[in-house]
Amino acid sequence: MESSEVSKKIATNLLERKAVMVKVDPPFSWVSGIKSPVYCDNRKMISFPVERKDVVDAFENLVHEKVKNGEMEMPDVIGGTATAAIPWAAFLAAQMDLPMIYIRPEKKEHGAGKQIEGYLESGQKVLIVEDLISTGGSSVKAAQAVVEANGIVTDIFAIVSWELAKATDRFAEAELKLTNLTGFTDLIGLARERGDITEEMYEVVMDFKNDTAGWGEKHGFA
Repeated sequence: MESSEVSKKIATNLLERKAVMVKVDPPFSWVSGIKSPVYCDNRKMISFPVERKDVVDAFENLVHEKVKNGEMEMPDVIGGTATAAIPWAAFLAAQMDLPMIYIRPEKKEHGAGKQIEGYLESGQKVLIVEDLISTGGSSVKAAQAVVEANGIVTDIFAIVSWELAKATDRFAEAELKLTNLTGFTDLIGLARERGDITEEMYEVVMDFKNDTAGWGEKHGFA
């Protein structure tokens, strides 16, 4: 299946199950205070076996395709970022019969003070799985933790990327490769195609990708 077909299939599932929602009046509020016309909760998708398998199959196919094309090395370990990506890493690791780890945002302040849970040998290649990429900060921190543990990050795979310039810059600076199953442009385009949003609303929503921080104030939602 072509990447465009995969993107549309995953985007359709997310919109159908309302894991991704689009609205502007009122918009959603991120923890950072940013006003956003989109909301994504991929945790919801773990409850739907068919759609869940679509994601896991897409991740596995992506691994094999990239390995075959010489774009990445076959991972030794699947790593999930805590907490939202842990089940996705577990599903993928089980399907591919590979070990799994998960990576905390910070080292624990008690016990052994670990940031990586599970077992990671020095020199093992880790594919990091994310559920959502917004600014890319958590992914970069997770990759740094793997490197500090003497692991090698092959790639980062995500279900959804908001396709923000800040994330692109962060990944480039950290020399990390990101591949997402679907993204902001395809999701919002499909929402328009399905009639979930009007043509006028489409233009307002798409503007969020170009001016994330200033979008709310610009459109009178600050």
